[in-house]
Amino acid sequence: MKKTFQFTLLLLVVAFTFQACQDNDDTVTPAPVNLEVQDFIWKGLNQYYLWQGDVANLSDDRFASQTELNTFLTGYPVPENLFDALRVNSTIDRFSWIVDDYLVLEQALGGISKNDGVDFGLSYKPNSSTEIFAYVRYILPNSDASTKEIKRGDIFTGVNGTQLTISNYQSLLSLENYTVNLATYNGTTFVSNGKSVALTKTVLAENPIYINKVIESGSHKIGYLMYNGFYAAYDSQLNDAFGSLKAQGITDLVLDLRYNSGGSVLTATRLASMITGQFTGEVFAKQQWNAKINAYFESESPESLKNKFTDNIDNVAINSLKLNTVYILTTASTASASELVINGLAPHINVVQIGDLTTGKNVGSVTLYDSPTFSSENRNPDHRYAMQPIVLKIVNSVGFGDYYNGLTPDFLQKETISTFGILGDTSEPLLSTAIAKITGTGKMIQQTPGKQFDFFKDAKSLKGIQNQMYIEEAPEGLLKALK
Repeated sequence: MKKTFQFTLLLLVVAFTFQACQDNDDTVTPAPVNLEVQDFIWKGLNQYYLWQGDVANLSDDRFASQTELNTFLTGYPVPENLFDALRVNSTIDRFSWIVDDYLVLEQALGGISKNDGVDFGLSYKPNSSTEIFAYVRYILPNSDASTKEIKRGDIFTGVNGTQLTISNYQSLLSLENYTVNLATYNGTTFVSNGKSVALTKTVLAENPIYINKVIESGSHKIGYLMYNGFYAAYDSQLNDAFGSLKAQGITDLVLDLRYNSGGSVLTATRLASMITGQFTGEVFAKQQWNAKINAYFESESPESLKNKFTDNIDNVAINSLKLNTVYILTTASTASASELVINGLAPHINVVQIGDLTTGKNVGSVTLYDSPTFSSENRNPDHRYAMQPIVLKIVNSVGFGDYYNGLTPDFLQKETISTFGILGDTSEPLLSTAIAKITGTGKMIQQTPGKQFDFFKDAKSLKGIQNQMYIEEAPEGLLKALK
């Protein structure tokens, strides 16, 4: 309740401060029923979109009245088309999105989705720009797939007998029941092995703490945590996981974010605080909003723009490790809040990144609803549209946040299907490298070089999460300043 109230209050304040076109008429005229969704989209983006100042049709003085705005909106009978038309070039804004059912959005941001339990990557077939294949990265416990003959490293090229392509993969893989057609790679091409697996999706909550263990190597007790999503509902369990590592006296930590596409900024801040603990109250990251909102924050409450290291989660002490070095494993799927952890920690401790170049998402979003304040309170009952537009850029304590092309690893090592290995096993290539760097032995497990395929997408981007980094509420400092 407190978070909802705070978010609503800030939105009211900003709405009052930054008058948009809804106040252009002497008497505010509501949009007609058939344009309610479109009206919500324009006004929400006009107020909060990070690139609002760069989109002519979102300018504060673009329309002299609600009537003029209605005329413009009439040209976009499909809400999604309006949303896309009001965004900057897709090469700049790769991550804003809209949904027609906010219940699905809310679940997705919490790690809940219709899911068969197969987390996979998608890559292009050799010498093809249209045909793709899927490879299994891990299987979720208690899922349909966990009871089937399918495992990490398996490959499937087709669904229900149809070859996967860049034009049909979404429709095929969004089915609630389907059969994947397994294949093998013979060094030149993919060949069917005659096996198929029928899969069924159910509502499944993914606990992001996939593996948490201690590996002893010489004088080192190495904590290994594979963490696959920044879902705030699991923050207490994450703290417990760190408590277990701390109780076992670990000397080093390997944080595996290779398949973590991001999530909550708050959770990222808490995770960074668990790794450290010696920087409570110092700046972990700083937010940069669009020009009009940022100017207000900087004038009235600059502290509101800062995310600071903390020592508690809802008044429960954080189990901090007070480390000065952390080893983080990454791939091309490592995005947003994962990248925030890497970049936010870098000015404070030694971050050793092992793996591949990350996605490159240095911007964050917030959920906007069709309500008087764009919050979840008093939502329009006539539809369930909601937006997840990019509203802020995030930088670390020294102001660096320009990693649009990804964060470059200290030790480049790409995953290949033929050398996947078992997650959490000391012989798994990326973990093996981390252990070698920690112990100083340099004795990495030698692997036969595997074929590298061009990465396309992954399962999380298909489930609506889309490499998110989001804030749950408005900065609290501004609210205090206004009381």
